[in-house]
This record gives sequence, C-alpha cells and structure tokens, in this order.
Amino acid sequence: MTHGTLIAAACLVLFSVRSGFAADAADWRSWRGPLGNGSVERGTYPVKFGADKYLWRTELPGKGCSTPILLNGMIYLTAPANGNDALLCYDLDGIEKWRAVFGRENAGKHRNGSGSNASPVADGTSVFVYFKSGTLAAVDLDGKVRWKTDLVERFGKDTLFWDHGTSPVLTEKHVIMARMHQGESWLAAFDKLTGEMAWKVARNFSTPTECDHGYTTPLVIQHQGNESILVWGAEHLTIHNATDGQVSWSCGNFNPDANKLWPAIATPVIVGDMVVIAYGRNDRGTPRLHGIRLTGSGDVTKTNHVWMRDDVGTFVPTPVAYKGRVILVRDRGEVASIDPATGKTVWEGAFPRHRANYYASPLIAADKLYAPREDGTVFVANVASDKFELLSENDMGESVIGSPVPASNRILIRGEKHLFCVVSEESPR
Repeated sequence: MTHGTLIAAACLVLFSVRSGFAADAADWRSWRGPLGNGSVERGTYPVKFGADKYLWRTELPGKGCSTPILLNGMIYLTAPANGNDALLCYDLDGIEKWRAVFGRENAGKHRNGSGSNASPVADGTSVFVYFKSGTLAAVDLDGKVRWKTDLVERFGKDTLFWDHGTSPVLTEKHVIMARMHQGESWLAAFDKLTGEMAWKVARNFSTPTECDHGYTTPLVIQHQGNESILVWGAEHLTIHNATDGQVSWSCGNFNPDANKLWPAIATPVIVGDMVVIAYGRNDRGTPRLHGIRLTGSGDVTKTNHVWMRDDVGTFVPTPVAYKGRVILVRDRGEVASIDPATGKTVWEGAFPRHRANYYASPLIAADKLYAPREDGTVFVANVASDKFELLSENDMGESVIGSPVPASNRILIRGEKHLFCVVSEESPR
C-alpha cells in the first residue's frame, strides 16, 4: 500500500504516519505498530488467558521492559543475557532461533525499568536496537551484527532521572534517535546500511526542573509532502525534515504555569491532522490533555492549540488511536474515549481498582482493548460501540510492563520472566 493510498484511506490530507505496509498487515515492526497508533482493526483475538492458559510461553534470559516486534513470522525482542545487552529472535512457536549479544548491560534504576527499555524497530532487511548502555546497532535477519556504535561514548551519558525509554525509529534512509534530558539534547540520524551519522541537530529548550526530560518516541510522518519526524518533549512539539533534521514546524506553551517535575513520558497519538498530547502529572491529580492541529509551518504556538483539558489524561501509558477516537488508559485504570477534533469525552469506563499502576501502553485489536497492569493482570475490554464493556481479567503470574502485540490472531505478552503467546479458542492453532 502506498503512502498516497494510506492517506486517502485515512482521510489525511496534510499528515500521515509513514508506513510501507497496510495497517492490518501481520507485521508489527515497531513499538506502536504500522501506523504508530497502537491498534489493528482486523482479526480474531483472545479474551480469556493467563499464567496457566496460553498457547506457549518461553523463558527469557533476563529482565527487560521493551515490547517485542514481529517481522515475516519472526519475533524480535531485547533482553539482558548473562549480564549483556542482547537481541533475541523467536519463531511463532516460541523457539529461539538466534541471539545477538553486545556489551555489558546498564541495569535499570526504577523497579519497572531495565537496560532494555527501548523497543526494536525493523525494516525488511534489518532490526535496529538501542540499549541504556549506549549501544545502537543494526542486526541482519540471520543474527549477524551489521554495525554498532556507542552513543554514550560519543555524546556522553544521559542525565535522565529514570531509565532511558525512547525507542529508535526509521525513515527511508536512516535510523533516528532522540535524547531529551537536562543538558545537551539532540535528534540524530544514522545511515541504516553503515551506521555513519548523517546529521545531528540540537534540541534544547529552557524548562522548569525535570520538564526537559523526555522518554517519548518520535513519530515518522509525512508533513506538507515531506518525510518528517515529529518529536515531543521539553514542553515543545517539533517537526524536523528527515533529510537534514532542520525544524520546519514547532509548537510550545504546554506548561504556562511553569509546573516542575513534568517529564514527557506518553508518546503523542495522531488522528487526521490532529495530534493529542498527554502531559502533566495524571498520577498526582494534575493531568493535561492537548489537541494540536498539525498544519502550517514555522512557530504555530499561537494558532494551532485547538483544545486543552485539565480533568483527564495519562502520565505513563501512551494512548491508542482507533476508528477516529483516542483511547486513554490512565495510570490508575480509568479509561476514556476522546474525540480528537474537539477534546470531548465520548465514553468513560474503568478497570477494577487496585494499588498497582499501569505502565504498559495499551493495544486495541479488532475492537478489543488490552491493558496490562504492572502486577501482571491483563484486562480485555470491548470498545466496539460507544461504551466500555469489561470482558476479562487475566493474571499472567508476573509483572507486565511491555505493550501487547498482535501476531496473526494471537497476542504476544512480554512478562518480566517469560514471553507468552495467547490465542483465541476460535483461531486455528
């Protein structure tokens, strides 16, 4: 499916997330899937499963919090192996085919963090990985390391208060990395074939304490006919030309009261020419949800803020875009469907109250919302109509921080100790 077809199908005149394959394709090549929105519309997916009810599970060599990806029937996942950063490859029966091992792991500081927080991303020939240790690498599909470089060695350690969370993304020619922290922040592009740095641009903004810390992942988009990179962090939304990294569009004024300790964690989600930004501290009762129009060029701060809400939001889980709506799973389990054009609530719901929070970003697959809680309970809800209907509560028996992934009518769930594959009883096994 071409970019033009995708744009027409989604009615996106000025904007589209870049994708070389259909939104409902079996491949899930990046953390948030083909269109960067965390959803897929077609398929038959499971409702009831758990630690004793699965198609298969595979023990992982170490604790990682990244999300698996899927390419050509193979699963790719980062995890520490014997104290080293590693990329593992499994088939759809859960059998390990190979692992590529790099340098020593830089383990996580947060109880739900690790040195393997960043999710892999793949094109048709390679898988690209980044680890908290600083290793950025390209690995061929047979497990051979094509190239690797150390971004910490080259550009210094990050000063993030918590563990690195930004995943690499791909443009036509480059793998893109962003670093947003207190100190020199930047966006950089590396040649996918050789690893040579093509460009690096500073991305520095003056913010209150910790508000310059960013854990979000960029989105590769088409903007005004150009391949571009959308970056959210340090209280600014910016669009960069993919060719040289230069800023072509920017929007600020997301924290006019200069609140402190507001890092950017949830990645933006896009519907049509609207981008929805979850900011603030939903976990502390000060959420912010912004609707920004992705039109124009230059500094659009004064013109492109369409709506803002201070009564609903999410701090950690990234929202999902699905059938023209933005679905929020909030940090304590409240759920809301938002009209991205107006910011109005379409429906609300909630998962059962519990002391545990939600750190994984949710998935919607064929009208089913999958929302893992940090204690390992994965909820499934029906979002087919304009209401919330809880379908099941599934205990995986271990912490779940990575996002669920659809895989040929199955769901992959990355736990702290195992990779699970669950399947609908209606689906062929």
